[in-house]
Amino acid sequence: MSVARTLLGFDFGMKNIGIAVGQELTATANPLTAIKARDGIPDWSQIEKLLKEWQPDLLIVGLPLNMDGTEQEMTAAAKRFGNRLNGRFNIPVEWQDERLTTYEALDQMGIRSKMDSRQRSDVDQLSAQLILQSWLNQQ
Repeated sequence: MSVARTLLGFDFGMKNIGIAVGQELTATANPLTAIKARDGIPDWSQIEKLLKEWQPDLLIVGLPLNMDGTEQEMTAAAKRFGNRLNGRFNIPVEWQDERLTTYEALDQMGIRSKMDSRQRSDVDQLSAQLILQSWLNQQ
């Protein structure tokens, strides 16, 4: 019998990083928080605190791709972020295609753009949840 793992999902952004938590046992993901980033670099102590609190077995990082599946500038930045997560905290990282998750999050919130949201971090958290949920759904 396999052990049900706890997962953290990340919606990487240059200014904000959305974070969600999920469980393989229930195959569900929930928004957790969003943290600020400066040019894609987070306050690593905030991430470390979350990792200590949730003790995840696996980290899922959204991979921003062009609609045709090719990589873009943000793809490399998200990969660097995921590789740094793995290097700093020695927790395995897997990637999840995140095309359209921000649009889906905005649609679920009933707003047209992140600028319309009073709490832009809500969009980032929900995007992280959608990324993590799509990963869980594919398992």
